[in-house]
Amino acid sequence: MRYGMILTAASIRDQIAAAQAAEKHGFHSVWTLEFFHQHGLVRLGAVGAATKRVKVGTAIAYAFMRTPMLAASAAMDVDEITDGRVILGLGSGTRSMNVNWYSMPFDDPPAPRMRDAIGLIRAAFDAQKGGGLSYEGPYYKVRIPQYARPGAPRERIPVYLAGVNKFMIKAAAEVADGLIGHPIYTRKYISDKVLPALEGSSCELAPYVITSIHDNPDVARREARAQVAFYYTTRLYHTILDSHGWRSVGEEISAAFKRMDFKAMEAAVSDEMLDAIAVAGTPDEVKDRIRQWDGLSDHLLLYSPSIGMKPERVQENLLAIAETFGTA
Repeated sequence: MRYGMILTAASIRDQIAAAQAAEKHGFHSVWTLEFFHQHGLVRLGAVGAATKRVKVGTAIAYAFMRTPMLAASAAMDVDEITDGRVILGLGSGTRSMNVNWYSMPFDDPPAPRMRDAIGLIRAAFDAQKGGGLSYEGPYYKVRIPQYARPGAPRERIPVYLAGVNKFMIKAAAEVADGLIGHPIYTRKYISDKVLPALEGSSCELAPYVITSIHDNPDVARREARAQVAFYYTTRLYHTILDSHGWRSVGEEISAAFKRMDFKAMEAAVSDEMLDAIAVAGTPDEVKDRIRQWDGLSDHLLLYSPSIGMKPERVQENLLAIAETFGTA
């Protein structure tokens, strides 16, 4: 099993420290996030410059809040900084994120535009040696006769795509090197819906796994439960619950969120639901529970909760993840 770490620490300094701990303990990869208050590709550069061996990726960088050319050039810059260790992970974000956070239009459905964006990004990679760049797709058209990108450490950078619904998962299977699984994927959803859609492709599945470690297992489970509840306030994700017949749970969480009843949100997440999504408990307990992902993926992205947690506790959990799942 290869392990990746999602760098959920709030500060760049703490993300670098967590990445260095993951590298020290033999992790395969570390991944920066993007949100309205953090730039995933800038942080990727900082993490990449502060590490030496571990692969560095974005899980995710928003695809539609910037042009594909900016995503490609940022990935190539950090790939040069890291001597070829970058994985460019892209996601569409929700309509609300695009429109309300970044004042950007959102095409519905987003999967066709995502295919085109990745097509342009790959064209930019392929044109690094010179000779110009010409690309024409349904959404993006670029013509740069003088295009070249000196100093590239390799011909291509892997491109991963995040997906929840069947259309984006299908797009990943068709055009991406990997599918980044959403934190609220259940194992049954992976086995019933995701893996069949990837069958026959060369697309690697790299799912998030919400991971909370504490000597008091009740603390760990409460942290993970709050994170799961937070995600299911978004109705877009409720289709995942259909595999279990839990759609009503998602509706209950959404209703509680509208009332700002956070206790009711967490209470709606049953133990069965929590254990289908996350691993939480003591170090020995989480090492045992992670085995339930065997056969589903050999590259798990371990993801510390952060909802309702103090920054120092998030960092403590990241370091515990590095120590507990380290192979070095």
